Amino acid sequence: MKPAELYILNQPEPFKSILLHIQLLVESTFPEVVMQYKWKIPVYYLNGKQLCYLNASHKKGYVDVGFWAKNLLDDYNAHLVSEKRTVVKSLRYTSVEEIDEKILIEVLQVIGL
Repeated sequence: MKPAELYILNQPEPFKSILLHIQLLVESTFPEVVMQYKWKIPVYYLNGKQLCYLNASHKKGYVDVGFWAKNLLDDYNAHLVSEKRTVVKSLRYTSVEEIDEKILIEVLQVIGL
């Protein structure tokens, strides 16, 4: 099994369920996407470019779906967290129920263009 897949499967709940759901959404939105293990977390690549990363923050209690998109996601600022980061913005989830699939897929599509 690949390290990125092990990262997801070895997470405690609720992180594991959140990550698996996000994985399903990302891979069904972009069937050609590739998940790699970089910086000790799963990172998705689309057409050789970074699409997003997945990070389970146990101490803070959420899963971060991070995007490298300085100005591309301005229309989604109400949903994104930047926390003093100038280039990276993220969607954060503490439960599967909290995931707004429509917003996540829209953000992925904007980044994937």
